[in-house]
Amino acid sequence: MLAVDVSPWLRPGAGTCPDRSFCHTYGRGDAKHQMIPGWPYSFVVALETGRTSWTAVLDAVRLEPSADLAAVTIAQLRNTVGRLMEAEQWTAGDPEILVVMDAGYDAPRIAHLLGDLPVQVLGRLRSDR
Repeated sequence: MLAVDVSPWLRPGAGTCPDRSFCHTYGRGDAKHQMIPGWPYSFVVALETGRTSWTAVLDAVRLEPSADLAAVTIAQLRNTVGRLMEAEQWTAGDPEILVVMDAGYDAPRIAHLLGDLPVQVLGRLRSDR
């Protein structure tokens, strides 16, 4: 099972650093939603089975300010699944790899564009869908 997510590396003092973005944060300070300078990173991690919070980071990419999140995620998943297949961590006859993602992703688009890989995409829907 794989999970994808974006997490920011906040750098409040980095207002003039190249390629920085403004990262949305939840509940910092007085429980306010704030935009803080930093760099968002897209992660692909392997999840363990059972009740655990342990993950194995398999890929991380810094997102450019104009990045298409779905395109970056698709490229990351293609690369990661390809490496898993080359390492024989997944072989023909094994169950498909479950990829889970939060509501910020376009799960139908990602599932369609990864249709040639042995993956199933599970994404949480936003409340306005």
